[in-house]
Amino acid sequence: MAAPAAGGDQGTGPLVRPYTVTGGRTRPKGTGLDMISLVVAARTRIDWRMLEPEHADILRLCRRPVSVAEVSARLDLPMTVVKVLLGDLISRGDVHTRAPRPAAEPPEMNILQAVLDGIRKL
Repeated sequence: MAAPAAGGDQGTGPLVRPYTVTGGRTRPKGTGLDMISLVVAARTRIDWRMLEPEHADILRLCRRPVSVAEVSARLDLPMTVVKVLLGDLISRGDVHTRAPRPAAEPPEMNILQAVLDGIRKL
């Protein structure tokens, strides 16, 4: 029988507490990020050896624009942890951020109703 994974339940792998990943920090460095902010890698040449594993994982995801919420979901990390890690990458110039583009015009009610009706038929 295999021994339980260190610090976690059997079969779930090692458990790393969020405060360990962020070095005890709970707030990002003044980034103003929200869950729909878009982030994208700013550099194509990165010294991967100099990065913490979580920073490297984020940069791999950010090769194309991606939302903070998507980074959190794909890495299975709490949003607050992702924001702290992104704050590190922003301050080093490794990623750029921007607010998502607002919709030019809100959708018409008849279109929204048609979508809702279609969903209900499923």
